[in-house]
Amino acid sequence: MRFSTPINSVREALIGLLRNGWMTLASVSIVAVSLIILGGSVLLVMNADYLAERLESKLEISVFLQEDLEYNQVKEVGNEISATTGVAELKYVSRETALQEMKQSFGSRGEILENLEENPFPDAYRIKAEKADQVVPLAKSFEQLEGVETVRYGKGVVEKLLSITHWLRLSSMTLLGILGVAAIFLIATSIRMSVFARRREIAIMKMLGATNWYIRMPFLLEGLIMGVLGSLLAIAVVNLSYAALVNKLGTSLSFITLVTGQQVLTNILVVLLGLGLFIGVFGSLISIHRFLKDEKA
Repeated sequence: MRFSTPINSVREALIGLLRNGWMTLASVSIVAVSLIILGGSVLLVMNADYLAERLESKLEISVFLQEDLEYNQVKEVGNEISATTGVAELKYVSRETALQEMKQSFGSRGEILENLEENPFPDAYRIKAEKADQVVPLAKSFEQLEGVETVRYGKGVVEKLLSITHWLRLSSMTLLGILGVAAIFLIATSIRMSVFARRREIAIMKMLGATNWYIRMPFLLEGLIMGVLGSLLAIAVVNLSYAALVNKLGTSLSFITLVTGQQVLTNILVVLLGLGLFIGVFGSLISIHRFLKDEKA
């Protein structure tokens, strides 16, 4: 009995899957669909976060100084900014440098700035914050510094993007939860039908002294197989679809960059496989536990 148990369990699991063919197919499909949506949602959120990080890295606070400041006063303002908690990078931009940058941004039309009677740009400091959520309080604190004319920053776009990212993450996890429950319910129903069809056989096994775990094992394997098949199908679809999307954007919209780290993608695919296993086994445990509990009653 001890050596035949694994073989018998596998054989009974395969028989159960074939006996409930349509229910097995439905269970595998719902697991696959759930994990495909999860994988796509995770990749979407990751790329939104990646885009947000890129924007945050370019986010600057521009502190424009008053025109009548002397060199020592300009330096003093810079020292006060540099000493402020949350400042990651500080760069002084003289009015001459600002004019040259403007000419370069105009390209071939930069000559139109040569006829200016005087330089319209003030001296300024460009500051990068350690964290994006520090930009607004830092900008407000810089407005209070003596010698500062105006302070400008472009926080709005990043705030909206982070809000969208949060909404995407929340909605994707909610949808995953709903589909995950549906997948567990379908697998549990499929297993319960298989258990019900073999109720007499199970009753005889219990009379002969079979343990609950000996009875459970084939049904756990059924759920495990359905979970693995669903997760493998989801992994194939997510991997191929994402690779095709990356290649398509790389050729037609090269300015859009997506997360392509192999380690990151591998981790996502491993998580999908693990979730498929969990859904399959958990659905089986629920079903067989209820049946054995009812039998005791």
